Amino acid sequence: MAVAGSIYGGCLPSTHRNSSPKMSTQKRPPPLFVSTDPTHVNPLHLRDLYSLCNHSCHRFPILDPAGRVEPVELDKLRVAVSNSSLVVSVFANPDELYSSSNMTGVGGNWLRRLVPVTPFNGRLVGFGRAISDFGLTASIYDVMVMPTLQGRGIGRMIVQRLIRFFDTT
Repeated sequence: MAVAGSIYGGCLPSTHRNSSPKMSTQKRPPPLFVSTDPTHVNPLHLRDLYSLCNHSCHRFPILDPAGRVEPVELDKLRVAVSNSSLVVSVFANPDELYSSSNMTGVGGNWLRRLVPVTPFNGRLVGFGRAISDFGLTASIYDVMVMPTLQGRGIGRMIVQRLIRFFDTT
């Protein structure tokens, strides 16, 4: 009886648990480029991402009649990024963000798909930053992903990259 109680209580190691394969309905993200270089972040593109995600930096944001927050001031955004201990930005090929299929036209878009995504040819689709004293604490701020790509693991990837950086320092 003690063994049965342990099984149902979840006290067995994960190797002994009955693990059924999970069917994922999550769509895969398009090819991405993840960067921790703050120079890859264009403040204008970042402000656009803030607006697209309806993300405000104010404690009590002012909303317009449509429910949208006011845009972030560029100067404050530049200061915030430059004073962050770590910045993670995610870029995707802009052509793949809005296409409904992998092929367009007779020849398809295969040539453009072969070109790797970089911060210079990609669109900023995700962002996150952290501030730390590099001794005791670190705080994660402003994690956001373009709404059309949410639910595909990009936000989790950003947070994991931030945590991994501070685990190794």
